[in-house]
Formats: sequence, structure tokens, C-alpha cells
Amino acid sequence: MLQLQSVAQPTPGEGEVLVKIHATAVTSSDCFVRSAIPSAPMISRIMLRLVVGIAKPRRSVLGMVLAGEIERTGEAVRRLRVGDRVYAFTKFRFGGYAQYAALPQSSIIAVAPSNVTLEEAAAIPYGGLLALHFLRKGDIQKAQRVLIYGASGAVGTSAVQLAKHFGAQVTAVCGPANLALAQALGADATIDYTNENAPNRSAQFDLVLDAVGKRKTSQLKSACKDALAPGGRYISVDDGTPRLSASDLELLSTLVEAGSLKPVIDRRYPLEQIALAHEYVERGHAKGNVVITISHES
Repeated sequence: MLQLQSVAQPTPGEGEVLVKIHATAVTSSDCFVRSAIPSAPMISRIMLRLVVGIAKPRRSVLGMVLAGEIERTGEAVRRLRVGDRVYAFTKFRFGGYAQYAALPQSSIIAVAPSNVTLEEAAAIPYGGLLALHFLRKGDIQKAQRVLIYGASGAVGTSAVQLAKHFGAQVTAVCGPANLALAQALGADATIDYTNENAPNRSAQFDLVLDAVGKRKTSQLKSACKDALAPGGRYISVDDGTPRLSASDLELLSTLVEAGSLKPVIDRRYPLEQIALAHEYVERGHAKGNVVITISHES
């Protein structure tokens, strides 16, 4: 259950910053944390509950992503200053679904790109950080042939753009309504997963990134896995726990400011309608990101 409540404004500690949040995002991970989606493997649900809480999350304010302005800093904070426009990925600290959050300066927080709004900034950390991690895990190299399965989601839209930044030839797999989006993001070729059971027989991929996870499968996904070139790698976003860092977020800021990475937003909801946003994301067909706008009007 998601309920809108009034809670005390957090007080930043000596090494923390207080962020006045203007936008957050609803991610598939948020939905999983809230509900432990029944279709997920039992071991995944058990591990999740051990980490975030058995009967319910230990932290009542959920949300792994935020974008806003620093309103106050602790005495030991040196990396960030009052007034900085920032965005962050809070992981299991959560706290994004609120007007304010206190975060350690050592957390995954960075100055937001100067050429986007804070709503757009909130659409970058989740997909961008995960796509960057898993492409690196697949040891992406220039001129490689890379296939992104699930190219229209939060991770997939970032992965297409980042793979192109790394100099790869990208094939994007998504539904028919999203083929034009994948092409606009830079994909060299597209595959409609509803019409095709296998990539072209001449296609051999050096890297296949499953950006939707192992809960969703299809004949085409199996065929893509079989289309690896000798020595090629198949990576799923469900493979291990991602290692994310503030320096990676800073890299994403640089790429956004250079025009190499653009935030993709499907829908925007006010915080008061966050339950509707969760319902939409859980359908599994969001294009890019679903952003929540947060008002500070009394």
C-alpha cells in the first residue's frame, strides 16, 4: 500500500546534505520492493525481504531516485554546496518519494546536468547507471555488434545510447510501437519481438544485453542468446548486484551535457498519484521512465 502522509522533515547529519526534492521516478525496482512481485523467483523475493524488511520495508518512505536542490549541508560536507542542483540514486536507503531527503555526501549523488530540468534529471540515474554497469560487465568495445533486448524501457533506452557512445553497432529489440523511438536514440537496426522469432541468420553479436530481466522470456530472447558470436557474452540485468558510484553519475552528467545521452520520459504524475504511477509501471510497457513531480506549495 502507498499512502500520502505528513512526516517530519529529516535533519542532515555532519556529513550529510538535505535535498529539497523536485522530482523522483518510479522504477521496476521500486515496484518490486513494494510488492515482491509474485512472478519473481522465490529466492529473489526472500533475499529482498531480508534486505529491506520481512513484512514491510523498514524505511517507510520509498523511492530510489531523486532530483532537487541542496538546501542545507552538514559541517563536514565539502563535495557539495547549498544551492547545487543534484540528482541521486539512493539504493536501499530509499527516501525519494518525499519533499526532502537527507543523504550522506558519500552516497551516489552528483550535480545534475546543466542542460536539463530536474524532472528530466530524475529520468537519468536508474536506467543510466544500470545500463552503464552491465555494458561494462559485458566488456563493451568499439565496433562490436551489440543487441539490446528490451530497448524501450528505462535501462534499455539508456543502454542503446551508451552503447552508441562506446562506438558499438546496436540492434534494438522492442515492441512495434517503440521501434521509431529506438531508431531515434541511435539504434542501427531494430527487431520487433512480436513478429520475429530469431535475428537474421547472418547476425552474430559480440554482446547481448537482456535489459528486461529473467522474469520475462520469449522465443526471440532465446534466439538472441543463441546468436552470439564465438567469444560473445550474454548479460542480464538480473546478473548479480550492480556496483554503482557517484563518479558514474558524474559521467552520465557529462554525457547528457554533451548530447550523447538524453532522458526518455513516458509519463509524469504528481506525488499524489504515485499509486497510479506504480500501477502503470507494473504493466511492464513504459517507454523509458515514469517521473513523479513533487510540489512544495502549502
